[in-house]
Amino acid sequence: MRKALIGMKPDCIEDIIALVALYRPGPMENIPTYNARKHGDEELESIHPMIDHLLKETQGVIVYQEQVMQIAQVLSGYSLGEADLLRRAMGKKIKAEMDQQRERFVVGAVKNGVSKPQADNIFELLAKFANYGFNKSHAAAYAIVSYQTAYMKAHYPVEFLAASMTLDMSNTEKINDFRQDAKRLGIEVIAPSVQTSFRHFETGDNRIYYALAALKGVGESAVDHIVEVRGDKPFASIEDFCLRIDPRQVNRRVLESLIYAGAFDCFAMDRAQLAAGLDRILGYAQRAQENKLSGQSDIFGSALNSGPEKISLPPYSPWLASERLLKEFQVLGFYLTAHPLDSYSNILQKMRVQTFAEFSQAIKQGAANARLAGTVISKQERKTRTGNKMGIIVFSDSSGQFEAVLFSEMLNQYRDVLESGKSFLLTATGEERPEGIGLRIQTIQSLEEKSLQMQKALRVYVRDSGPLRMVAGHLNAKGDGLVSFIVIKEEGKREVEVALPEKYRITPEIAAALRAAPGVVDVELV
Repeated sequence: MRKALIGMKPDCIEDIIALVALYRPGPMENIPTYNARKHGDEELESIHPMIDHLLKETQGVIVYQEQVMQIAQVLSGYSLGEADLLRRAMGKKIKAEMDQQRERFVVGAVKNGVSKPQADNIFELLAKFANYGFNKSHAAAYAIVSYQTAYMKAHYPVEFLAASMTLDMSNTEKINDFRQDAKRLGIEVIAPSVQTSFRHFETGDNRIYYALAALKGVGESAVDHIVEVRGDKPFASIEDFCLRIDPRQVNRRVLESLIYAGAFDCFAMDRAQLAAGLDRILGYAQRAQENKLSGQSDIFGSALNSGPEKISLPPYSPWLASERLLKEFQVLGFYLTAHPLDSYSNILQKMRVQTFAEFSQAIKQGAANARLAGTVISKQERKTRTGNKMGIIVFSDSSGQFEAVLFSEMLNQYRDVLESGKSFLLTATGEERPEGIGLRIQTIQSLEEKSLQMQKALRVYVRDSGPLRMVAGHLNAKGDGLVSFIVIKEEGKREVEVALPEKYRITPEIAAALRAAPGVVDVELV
């Protein structure tokens, strides 16, 4: 549609009405003719001088059902009722009725000075277009709405996208489409937060704030309660949040979804730590609520009113970046704050891997093969007509989600490793179809395995020797990669490299985990 609009360069509502009617299987082949004649690149051909005025608006192309009826009235003397019967007969393609209508049409045309061969040709032309001709009144209604929404998106893109997201709040696939559109337009979508989010998608400072009610497992009543107790005073800490909310409305499931979505990141606490301490957080909130109901004073504050007592959270193991993103995906329905493929950006760049959106555009220019990368979202199996099994895999990359087919032999080979959250390097063939781009996987390889082949060394930058022992404890000695520490001295003026004697397993996942460790300045894969 975008390509058709660019080619048409519409300058009046009639152009948009025509495109709505033409952009369907069948009449779509007439779009280049319409555009060429509109811009003077092709001469307008006359079907017959008596009906030229009926087709002037659509560049001599029969587009609407109403035009078929008008041509029958002008050329063959049909009444309005007879013309409607002609339209219905052509649509149903009943031979007996068509034969009767042909005789009536040709006789009437000949009476008006049209030759019989010409009348026969015009009838055949009408029959062809009537089979898929669109009703102009319907096309006009769609065109007006299309123009209005295009105007809103062009002049008020932030508000338009926020409203569109809110209207489709239960459809995460559409929300992700709008989020990708926002990214393309340079509009930031702020991740969900108990401090800044509301029930719906809201706008401010040329940004869109993610709706808490769009999170799976978080109901509208819970969101309304959080927004109400927050008021104009932001939550100071997780303890302050627990003291204000009613745990009967913000229950365990709601709290878990908020943690997974990163809605408590504003408190600078690790999501894994909050998840591990969920029972204690909920218990804290329940005790605070019980004290309120019993009329007791705030036992969570000290006598000096120094603030609420801290929640004692249990020991925990930090999540790997992929685990954190997978949990985020579970409640959002897509990757928002980052993408699992981000960890492999160096490899993907070296291998000139395309995004699915880039490949989709390339296919329209004649390309058929591509190297892609994707994180598995879902997998299902179906039987082909021959009885063999085929896999339909939904992947995600930075440009959105895409579907690819894996046939029986490869499906048997990779069935067990194609798990949700795992990332793969693909070679695939693609073709443009009416329902979208069809992809068939030719080869598939784990990106983690590929990174082990390509990444041979890892450098960890620190400012002192404090983190060395802890970081070394996170390393896996089952590998063949080299690891060294770069100690930054004298405010960056001097660096001291300490190489570890053993060889280790090196992956972007491990690098991301080390990068998040306290005291680590940066991690570099070489």
